[in-house]
Amino acid sequence: MSQKTLTDSTSTGAVEAAPAASSKRWWILAVVALAQLMVVLDATIVNIALPSAQADLGFSDGNRQWIVTAYALSFASLLLLGGRIADLFGRKTAFLVGVVGFAAVSALGGAANGFGMLVTARALQGAFGALLAPAALSLLNTTFTDAKERAKAFSVYGAIAGAGGAVGLLLGGVLTDAFDWRWTLYVNVAIAFVAFAGGWFLLTNHRDAENSKLDVPGTVLVAAGLFSLVYGFSNAETHDWGSALTWGFLTVGGVLLAAFAWWQTRASHPLLPLRILLDRNRAASFLAVLISGGGMFGVFLFLTYYLQLNLGFSPTKTGVAFLPMVGALMVAAQVGTTILVPKIGPKVVVPLGFAISAAGMAWLTGIGVGSSYMSAVLPQLIVTGVGLGLVMPAAMQLATGGVAAEDAGVASATVNAMQQVGGSIGTALLNTLAASAATDYLAGKDATNKLVQAQATIESYTTAFWWSAGLFAAGAVIAFLLFRRGVPEQDPEAAPVVHM
Repeated sequence: MSQKTLTDSTSTGAVEAAPAASSKRWWILAVVALAQLMVVLDATIVNIALPSAQADLGFSDGNRQWIVTAYALSFASLLLLGGRIADLFGRKTAFLVGVVGFAAVSALGGAANGFGMLVTARALQGAFGALLAPAALSLLNTTFTDAKERAKAFSVYGAIAGAGGAVGLLLGGVLTDAFDWRWTLYVNVAIAFVAFAGGWFLLTNHRDAENSKLDVPGTVLVAAGLFSLVYGFSNAETHDWGSALTWGFLTVGGVLLAAFAWWQTRASHPLLPLRILLDRNRAASFLAVLISGGGMFGVFLFLTYYLQLNLGFSPTKTGVAFLPMVGALMVAAQVGTTILVPKIGPKVVVPLGFAISAAGMAWLTGIGVGSSYMSAVLPQLIVTGVGLGLVMPAAMQLATGGVAAEDAGVASATVNAMQQVGGSIGTALLNTLAASAATDYLAGKDATNKLVQAQATIESYTTAFWWSAGLFAAGAVIAFLLFRRGVPEQDPEAAPVVHM
């Protein structure tokens, strides 16, 4: 997509406002990137603090997944709606409301006196994040009109967004150790204050679709469908796979999502125009992001518990322990997107990345009660990071590249929705399988014996890792079958459409 196409596709108001914003455009980038960092790091910052929060509030192992899933699910299911609201009512308005709302519900979560209050706050965080993230991306599109400057701005924005998960893990550990788990939520108030002040003084309001309407039926169908799907997976732990609460919700979720797809072909203003899904490489990329999100979120959750509860790591040390994986991911991402995909194409690179990730996760199943981080965790994390680095950035780039200008925001939002939905389903499914593995191991054994209990938890972790390995292996097969041969055509003047 050329720079001219992008410029021509913006509204008259947006184009006219660009020169006025030019003198402060880099300050706008700083404000937008700070707000985006807040949204991204909250997907992982609570993971590190989860054992402390569980001990403080006294919720069960079966319920702990909802602290993570509630945020990801509401964010994913409302992301497309959030982008549409920004177009209808103005990007500055959407941005400021999103920032204030995110800060308010973060404070509510920090003050939680029980499981229900904390889960509600996390779900509301995801909802306001879904309003904030698309507004932030579209603000950059209207602020940077020069192709070279836009590419530079998006590279900074993308780097911050990509590092947000690692920052969340590390910051969550530091705050939990220095204060307590509640500060992993309170910290958002300080970040939001700076972002709001900068947004209030620097941003101008644009509305690109003020004469359009919200796709209310589509929003209801997709949100209800995604919730039913994840809730069905979650019920498999407390009930069983044969329970109506499990297969019933899974069935309802599938029916609602099918109805959503049908409605998008009939709606005058569809929430997700299906034309962006028809390209073979793009469809393969969406599936790759979905699968990798499902496996990756499980790694963070279960390895966090293993490092803290079995190896005795502090929250800060746990956060640091993940950094080699993130470093490997970032290096592989640069090699994959700038060297390998342009030379040999995604049909080789993405399946290779999935296969490497599968090998890393299978290797990680060798952990034991007395294992060492240096030998049983670190090498495996690096291998898995290399694999994911070859998959995620390449898939995101292909999923958002080559779309029509009017669909760029929708494609970017869909990528994020796939990642978050994959993470939600993966977390729910892996948590269910892990809990079942622990129960099966304890059957017929002395459950009061501490060594038996410790081995049961190891059994639950390794079961989750094996399933993650299987998920990545399936991703390798799917990617190889779906991606087209050859190198994808790219417009050298195109400004990248960066994921959130």
